[in-house]
Amino acid sequence: MVTVTINGKKIETEEGKTILEVARENDIYIPTLCYLRRVGPLGTCRMCIVEVEGLKIPVAACTTMIKDGMIIKTDTEKLERLRRENLKLLLLNHPLTVYSDSTGGNELFQLAYRYGITPLDLMVYDVEPIEYNSSTHPSPILKYTPNRCILCGRCIAACTQISRIGALVFSGRGASTVVDAQKPTIFYSPECASCGECLSVCPTNAIEYIKPMEKVNLWELRDVETICPYCGVGCTVIYKATRDKVVGVEKFYEKGVNSGELCVKGRFGFDYVTHQDRLTKPLLKVDGEFKEISWDEAYNLIFMKFNEIKLRYGPDSIMGLSSAKCTNEENYLFQKFMRTAIGTNNVDHCARLCHSSTVAGLKEVFGAGAMTNSIDDMVEADLLFVIGSNTTENHPVIGNKIKRAVDKYGRKLVVADPRRIELTKFATFWMQHKPGTDVALLNGLAYIIHEEGLEDKEFIKKRTEGFKEYLETIRRYNPDYVSKTTGVSKELLFKVARLIGEADNVAFIYAMGITQHRNGTDAVKAVANLALLTGNLGKPRAGVNPLRGQNNVQGACDMGCLPDVFPGYVNVNDPRGRRIFEIAWGTYDLPDEPGLKASELAEAIHRGKIKAVYIMGENPALTEANLKVFWEALEKLEFLVVQDIFLTETARYATLVLPAASSFEKDGTFTNTERRVQRVRKVIEPIGFSKPDWVILRDLLRKFRVKANYETPEDIFNEIRAVVPQYRGITYSRLEFGGIQWPCPTEDHPGTMYLYKEGFKTPNGKARFSPVEQPRYDEKGYEYILVTGRSLYHFHTGSMTRRTYPLSTLASEGYVVINPVDAARYKLKDDDKIRIVSRNGEEIVAPIRISDEVPPKVLFSTFHFHEIPVNKLVDDKLDPVSGIPEYKVVPVNIKKIRR
Repeated sequence: MVTVTINGKKIETEEGKTILEVARENDIYIPTLCYLRRVGPLGTCRMCIVEVEGLKIPVAACTTMIKDGMIIKTDTEKLERLRRENLKLLLLNHPLTVYSDSTGGNELFQLAYRYGITPLDLMVYDVEPIEYNSSTHPSPILKYTPNRCILCGRCIAACTQISRIGALVFSGRGASTVVDAQKPTIFYSPECASCGECLSVCPTNAIEYIKPMEKVNLWELRDVETICPYCGVGCTVIYKATRDKVVGVEKFYEKGVNSGELCVKGRFGFDYVTHQDRLTKPLLKVDGEFKEISWDEAYNLIFMKFNEIKLRYGPDSIMGLSSAKCTNEENYLFQKFMRTAIGTNNVDHCARLCHSSTVAGLKEVFGAGAMTNSIDDMVEADLLFVIGSNTTENHPVIGNKIKRAVDKYGRKLVVADPRRIELTKFATFWMQHKPGTDVALLNGLAYIIHEEGLEDKEFIKKRTEGFKEYLETIRRYNPDYVSKTTGVSKELLFKVARLIGEADNVAFIYAMGITQHRNGTDAVKAVANLALLTGNLGKPRAGVNPLRGQNNVQGACDMGCLPDVFPGYVNVNDPRGRRIFEIAWGTYDLPDEPGLKASELAEAIHRGKIKAVYIMGENPALTEANLKVFWEALEKLEFLVVQDIFLTETARYATLVLPAASSFEKDGTFTNTERRVQRVRKVIEPIGFSKPDWVILRDLLRKFRVKANYETPEDIFNEIRAVVPQYRGITYSRLEFGGIQWPCPTEDHPGTMYLYKEGFKTPNGKARFSPVEQPRYDEKGYEYILVTGRSLYHFHTGSMTRRTYPLSTLASEGYVVINPVDAARYKLKDDDKIRIVSRNGEEIVAPIRISDEVPPKVLFSTFHFHEIPVNKLVDDKLDPVSGIPEYKVVPVNIKKIRR
């Protein structure tokens, strides 16, 4: 420890800090324009100068390290005069027309105001901003005005050190210096992810969002802190909004799991909230056309039709699909409605199509199915093993954390993926295995680790069971067999296996490249087995970490929106557990048999088993496998209710459409991928006559005479706490100070950063090795493998992102990626169209993009675009345990379409 004196105040602090850091820790103001805590000092603006006793001239506080006994002054007349003169120079060529700062984000003008500098103080009075026109400034997101730029370097540092992209550099010399792109076009290059991190740190508004901010009265503008509505990272976002309009995102903040960092969707993806396509009134289909009706008419129709169908066919003739986009409170009420008002366990949601194999596989091995470690803990592992996750596109903020862990902190990274994803550029080793060979690859690595004696013998002995049976299986996965099966060289297999076995801590990270297979549960178990073999569980900086796809898919599972469990993962056929919910819900006859899975819905409709469906916030008409069969099933229903914010592809099949409020228009909680429960806050009022989903469900529960004494989402959350032990210690008042990771059993419990420290969730507290085999794929007669996935710029079926200006501009249409070798064979060039035919007899026509990101004989496409519904090509073969379809290995043939 050292002692310093600042402005007469003695301060004891740790060594290795700068004067600025110590001052800020002690609420002593020192002005800055270039400093960014997340990247460290840049030392370019000279606004943070301070006087240090014994030194002749002022020094920069951001770069000067403290020393024991140092005496510092930050607010002398001399310093104030020097700072004022420095500010004048910085403002000298700044366009005076933008001196009035309506966004509150111009730090330069805030300092000018603080130091009493007006336009009259400046030497130049008539300077016009230099702006780039569309021919030299093609970015659909950002514009750069050089005359506003003070060359502080923040944007370049943010791009290089936070986003780890490095798309920006200084260009030119002397007075002609500007910020430019690495590539020829200004502020837009292939490397740029359009995340807007440069915009968020710009202190002068030299970098701006190209779409003008809507004019609002400043006194109407509010800052509202909430959670991003997109992926499962759960980023904190501070929106600027009026009562009925979202205007923008706050530039400067360091809060939440993201510390203020956002991806392109999180920063710019809010236009859809007030899009003209928003549903505002209930719609009833009459003679094939929708007509507006009142809420009372809608509720009455639901009550009448559901009861009529129950009487004729029984409660199990009705199914409900809840939503990973809705809050915990809403998902809780949805499954409660289905189990009490309807009387069925036929309730599921989109986790069935993305991570149901995670829930099933990890439960088999660990006794519970959730991410074991936290995000920031995970990226501190000595080795990060990423398999089946295009992290920088699907979970961009976590992707950036991984890149920083490697680049800045020297962590090792192994990537296993058939595609050349961005993370491969940062990887120590990249294993480009054939699609669908994950189990063989993971078993093969386990084989080498065991053969070389690198397994954690003590952990295996004390904390696991079933090791002998596991060994019998992996002995068949020798390097020769695995190399032939996966396409990964034996040399690389040995290098990766040794790296895993010798590392002190390994974090295993995966996503839908592992789960979305007809053997997805086995692939998840293969990851878990490898973690057990190496002892990487129950400790920090390690674990098995599935990255969940949507903002509240973890929460929807926690809330019991699955056909076999109540909230808190209590089995529906457990009499004791079922009785807890019967008492809480005021009923005595909850159904005790597991219901239908979402992936079984179409077949059940065609067999006449399901007659009515209630869908909240899901769009299965684009996400289900074998889409044509699913569309035909929807047309057979006697009654279909869809509750959504837009008239989606699914809603067009509905008998009745209910207009829901978006996540911007309600309060509640989301649970992110790391089990962190966080507060969602209402940013604006609901659009038109739309209602929050929890209000609709509460009204329906009351209509069906089920206990529903809820006036606020907090009332619902308190009921959740009473019946879900994992959430018991979490309260709304505690969440005001930040998210809490479950399990949190009491109100004084801090939450759980990593699971299984003391034992696993099994009867004897030991994890179970679960031997799995590599399946054989039948690809005879088909030359190509189609892999489906997601784009950085879109979310799920695009209903939100395709109605958001910058996102729909950055990725305006879908396409299929094909390797240059295959393109040359068919004499294809970019934007040519091909016909793709799968073994279920279905076909689509799509434009192509040529790229070596996919290997020969492999195609890739996203499912965001209804114009090219790739899930038509996916057959209905399901994982026998989880019911997940095979989205990642789709055998197809292709044919060029002549122009």
